[in-house]
Amino acid sequence: MSAPALTPTPIPLTTIAELRQHHSQLVRLGLASHRAHARRLLSFLARDPDSHFPYAARLLAHHPDPHPALFNPLFSALPPRHAARLLALMLYLPLPPDHFTFPRLLPGAGPLHLVAQLHALLLKLGFHAHTQSLNALLAAYLANARPDLASRVFSGGGARGALDVVSWTTMVGGLCKLGLVDGAREVFDAMPERNLVSWNAMMSGYVKSGRFLDALEVFDEMRERGVEANGFVSATAVVACTGAGALARGREVHRWAERSGVEMDEKLATAVVDMYCKCGCVEEARRVFEALPAKGLTTWNCMIGGLAVHGRGQDAVELFGRMEREGVAPDDVTLVNVLTACAHTGMVSEGRRYFDHIVQRYGIVPKMEHYGCLVDLYGRAGRLDEAKRVIDDMPMEPDVGVLGALFGACKIHGDVDLGEAIGWRVIELEPQNSGRYVLLANLLASAGRWEDVARVRRLMDERNVTKEAGRSVIEVDGEVCEFQCGSLRHPQAEEVYAMANDMMRRIGAEGYVPDTRDVLHDLAEEKETPLLYHSEKLAIAFGLLRTKPGDMMRITKNLRVCRDCHEATKFVSRVFEREIVVRDRNRFHHFKDGKCSCKDYW
Repeated sequence: MSAPALTPTPIPLTTIAELRQHHSQLVRLGLASHRAHARRLLSFLARDPDSHFPYAARLLAHHPDPHPALFNPLFSALPPRHAARLLALMLYLPLPPDHFTFPRLLPGAGPLHLVAQLHALLLKLGFHAHTQSLNALLAAYLANARPDLASRVFSGGGARGALDVVSWTTMVGGLCKLGLVDGAREVFDAMPERNLVSWNAMMSGYVKSGRFLDALEVFDEMRERGVEANGFVSATAVVACTGAGALARGREVHRWAERSGVEMDEKLATAVVDMYCKCGCVEEARRVFEALPAKGLTTWNCMIGGLAVHGRGQDAVELFGRMEREGVAPDDVTLVNVLTACAHTGMVSEGRRYFDHIVQRYGIVPKMEHYGCLVDLYGRAGRLDEAKRVIDDMPMEPDVGVLGALFGACKIHGDVDLGEAIGWRVIELEPQNSGRYVLLANLLASAGRWEDVARVRRLMDERNVTKEAGRSVIEVDGEVCEFQCGSLRHPQAEEVYAMANDMMRRIGAEGYVPDTRDVLHDLAEEKETPLLYHSEKLAIAFGLLRTKPGDMMRITKNLRVCRDCHEATKFVSRVFEREIVVRDRNRFHHFKDGKCSCKDYW
């Protein structure tokens, strides 16, 4: 029997000195050319290509039996310029690329000119009909925002029969990422076969474009074809329901996923909890949360944040305490959610204490959004001097979000002087945000400064800034309807307007008085009429037509609820015996028996 080959004892390669020691041992034993040993050395060198690329290049150049298998794993680990140099070395040896080279090179190829050069080399070496190389080339062109070049490659591959389901899905996903959702849908509809990744790519594209109902249409088609979903597809469908404010559909998708045996992993669990929270069913979200056998940090954050925006600050901080007791360390998002919970319920001293506790105990470095939460915490409570002190003491220049929090607080508490100074500053930082101009104009109008209001309006006209129209969405019996401020295009428009007038008459008889402070007119008799046509009131009127006493109405609004709509909705909930849940830009309001969950602290 021959003696076994001597193999050096592997040592952990943590430094270049250790690597050199191990490499020299391999050379002495005649094992340096062994591919497994060479790959181990090269994988370490690839961790820091800027420092170690020359060493790696020498090792490869002097290898007695170079093979693409030594080069290929490095291509995906190296930045574009080093990968290009390595390819040049490979061609210089000469060592021709194989079928694994371009799929490793192209995904991280970087700049368009390098992708084009690789494309030319790919054609020259005859890989134009190799499916994996073709797919990598498609992804590279789409990553460089060149759908035209990707389409040419795609068409050519189709003519040669080199396309597979990955090719089609790459086109769908890439076009969606570029915002070309309609083009992606054309490709999707033409697919000869689809897998779950394809369905999810199309649905995700619609969700990211805000076309939630289209995403659900794709999901319904998938179910009609009998395709079994997984957690990713189910989560995307749930997110689409959340965006559409479609609680009934969200509940249906959740139950369907349960019946289908889809695993409730962290991604799906978080999506379901978030859906129930954002559709106004915080108790149902809590039931799902408590039933989970294991809870990841994102799920904890979602539940704490959901309680926060529903105005249940005490519940939110108690849940945070339980999270700590169960050994789950908070992150940046947790800190934002806890501060938000305190801000929405007036827990000022508690909010400051939690800020100091989380930052000091867990070593979280406060970011801009955390200081913005502190400003909001003090500002909502009317402690504007302390809010301003937070801004003055910040270790960075405040951004528009932080200043905007103080600006909004000045409007709420009527500090015209500070609000005007901050308002003009915010407008210059965000000159195309119509909400900033409107807030400043309302602040000045509240002080009767109509000439300054006109100045704000003129500036909006000069900059072509248009006021964002208020929109409210209501879901009744599974049907989702949208209403826009001042405009009603609905088959029941005449009935809705009649109900809106009757609604206002009846709550007026019960003591409701229109709050015209936010209406930008200086002629008193004109102020009340526009309030009737606010989108929220039209949505409520439609809901009254379709529901009966004791029912719940759920409304999603794109702007912050105005003071008049808030007051009117309290009266409607009592006079018409409805529970009304309104989700506005900032939080939830639960109206019942003439009261709101925010207790008028908003």
